[in-house]
Amino acid sequence: MKICIETYGCQMNFSDTELVAGLLTEKGFEIVDSPAEAEGVLLNTCAVRENAEQRVKNRVIQIGYLKRRRPELRIGILGCLAQSLKDDLLRDSDTIDFLVGPDSYRALPELLAPGGVPARRVETTLSKSETYTDIPALRKSGVNGWITIMRGCDNFCTFCVVPYTRGRERSRPADDIVREAEELAAAGFRQVTLLGQNVNSYRSGEDDFASLMRAVCRVDGIERVRFTSPHPKDFPGALLDVLAGEKEACPQVHLPLQAGSDAVLERMGRGYTVREFLDLAGKIRSAVGGVAISSDLIAGFPGETEEDFLATLDAMEEARFVSAFTFAYSERKNTIASRRFPDDVPGDVKVRRVSRMVEVQRRISNEIHACRVGETVEVLVEAPSRKSRLEAFGRTAEGTGVVFPAGRVDPGDFVRVRVTGSTTNTLIGEEEDRSGMRI
Repeated sequence: MKICIETYGCQMNFSDTELVAGLLTEKGFEIVDSPAEAEGVLLNTCAVRENAEQRVKNRVIQIGYLKRRRPELRIGILGCLAQSLKDDLLRDSDTIDFLVGPDSYRALPELLAPGGVPARRVETTLSKSETYTDIPALRKSGVNGWITIMRGCDNFCTFCVVPYTRGRERSRPADDIVREAEELAAAGFRQVTLLGQNVNSYRSGEDDFASLMRAVCRVDGIERVRFTSPHPKDFPGALLDVLAGEKEACPQVHLPLQAGSDAVLERMGRGYTVREFLDLAGKIRSAVGGVAISSDLIAGFPGETEEDFLATLDAMEEARFVSAFTFAYSERKNTIASRRFPDDVPGDVKVRRVSRMVEVQRRISNEIHACRVGETVEVLVEAPSRKSRLEAFGRTAEGTGVVFPAGRVDPGDFVRVRVTGSTTNTLIGEEEDRSGMRI
């Protein structure tokens, strides 16, 4: 049976898609790229942002037209949206055959088997132990391999739906994670990214996140190790030692601030003040030379005043993030905020505030990248540039995208690039040979 999986949302969703593909392949299913050639279509979904939710709902409508022509086509919704909005999805669409939450993927072979399983099946039981560590992910060849090191979250930030869609924290054994990194290296991957809702909380036996990072950095063949995301409230000092001391550990930290007002942070349940966050960012910069710090920011959280918002802009100016994902607050069903705080910031005010945050971040990013013109950077080539196959795209160790004439490079190559220009998100350059002369 041919199955097409479409993915919406964060890196964890893409990692879960690889997991589901591996599970189904083991059971004899074939993974295909297009719904047109598939006998089953799975939408792996995210519930964290309203935009991702709406994209999935629109996609269900589109696939519904396909199912009208082919009634035997099986349609399943996976992931966080299936977990959080199962009743709404079933009520609003007769296209969906089943919904499967993040802890119930093992039910998929039965649900997709022709005949025998009634339609409109819902599998959304949350687990206290499921980590899928025994299921090999099915990955396409590439440069970066995602490795999920833990599932769930115990933080319960008031705006966040993750603890209700992915359950409580549980970590995979460190030996299994290192073994997966070794398998990726043997398959030709040059980089791994360790994933968790709060990687700081990773713990398995005597292993914590810092010791796990160090072990993965020492896997032969893996030359860059990244991770996302840590939480500012409990960033481990030992992790700074790893970032500073292991050459494979990339000098890149995604550190979500969310808001620059202490009052808003308290209502969000974040567990730190703005000053504590900024002091941590300074500590990271002091310990890890050339580190790039990025962030997440929310505008219009309930009760946010204009003064609160201006404080966020001030924090952005001081933090000097290399990049930031900016969002207008959207109330998520079942969260603490949805029960406790009225969504009282008008929509047009949210839009204006997000636009201002984007404007400030764009200027800061431009300034940071412009300062790199004239430098020579080491780039791990990932793919042809989206705009032209005559150009190659890769990233520096800090995670900054670089575009340069393709020449004789392939994905997975390390090349030295002299930076000749920059944009908000990208460095532009020319490849150098080993003597430093441009070619």
